[in-house]
Amino acid sequence: MKTVSDQMAVIRRGVAEIISEEELEKKLASARENGRPLKIKLGLDPTAPDIHLGHTVVLQKMRQFQELGHHLIIIIGDFTARIGDPSGKVETRRQLGEEEVLANALTYKEQIFKILDPGKTEMVFNSSWLAPLTFADVIRLAAHYTVARMLEREDFNKRFKSNLPISIHEFFYPLMQGYDSIALGADVELGGTDQRFNLLMGRTLQSSYGQDPQVAITMPILEGLDGVQKMSKSLGNYIGITEAPGEMFGKLMSIPDELILRYLELVTPVSAEDLSALAAGLKDGSIHPRNAKMRLAREVVSQFHTAGAAEKAEAEFIKVFQERELPADIPEFTVPPEAINGGVVYLPRLLVAAGLVPSTSEARRLIGQGGVRVNEEKIVDPNAAISPAPGTIIRIGRRKFARLV
Repeated sequence: MKTVSDQMAVIRRGVAEIISEEELEKKLASARENGRPLKIKLGLDPTAPDIHLGHTVVLQKMRQFQELGHHLIIIIGDFTARIGDPSGKVETRRQLGEEEVLANALTYKEQIFKILDPGKTEMVFNSSWLAPLTFADVIRLAAHYTVARMLEREDFNKRFKSNLPISIHEFFYPLMQGYDSIALGADVELGGTDQRFNLLMGRTLQSSYGQDPQVAITMPILEGLDGVQKMSKSLGNYIGITEAPGEMFGKLMSIPDELILRYLELVTPVSAEDLSALAAGLKDGSIHPRNAKMRLAREVVSQFHTAGAAEKAEAEFIKVFQERELPADIPEFTVPPEAINGGVVYLPRLLVAAGLVPSTSEARRLIGQGGVRVNEEKIVDPNAAISPAPGTIIRIGRRKFARLV
């Protein structure tokens, strides 16, 4: 293993908080002296089938621990997901069924190994130790924490003061996550800043059960493409790690300039030295933000696809957006005969037929915002209709194209 100071330099990169650094240094020193890797824990509740770039911030830090020689344990929260993490929620979450949770878990397993080494990662399901607990065991666990302490938690506190319901079962979520740390004897647990309460619960319960408390490390929440709100599928400002290389590359080129270094630091393996050089170049003007974004996009696409796919996506981006040429591969579509009325097609229906939007209402919104072009002519009338001539090219925004055949 590297020296403690060298390891700490890697671990500190991009973190929001380490509770506490002194404890972590002692654990690292003991691990190095005794040749025993630390157990690094990350819990993932498979509440949705796909992972986006924001989810990978913590996974990147896990990979760094893996490269430092420590033992990674990924907990698939098949049991806790049935309750749903109340962190940051203003209402009780929908409880998921077992089949839905397990189906999501399978896709999680495939996706996280785009970042982590599967041969050096232990993956476990927390139902294996939570399901066998008796009611007496649960009562003993709950006795280690008070309702007053639970209500200190920000989201619970807000709901309580606003007279919004808090179900009793939601109090058990942090207790179960804490019990995961006991079951594994975790040395370190990682999570986003919204997981701080849950991570500290693990420390509290481990101490109550006679274990050395884990170190809690929180990672920042990644802003989405808008540069303001956190990356979220529901907000539409996300980059999915299974998206096509060209789509991923184009989205990364659209982020605000002030997020370039943050993305490079949190979601790529770019070295600290390279990051410092890029920061200096952007500051003194020797590096253009566009070129720094190109580097970011290449790094991300290479990581989740291949270096070749990244090169192809970059070439296509330059061709379409800098040289103003059409993409080489434009998806083709046909118009259903029933959509044609009097030789013309209602443009919102045409966008739906092309697979560019999910509904005519969404199409009308985009047209009204000036985001739709037909043969490169901007259309702003949501009630527009066009003649469906073969070869007509529809474009939405900067990246979505379709050709009528």
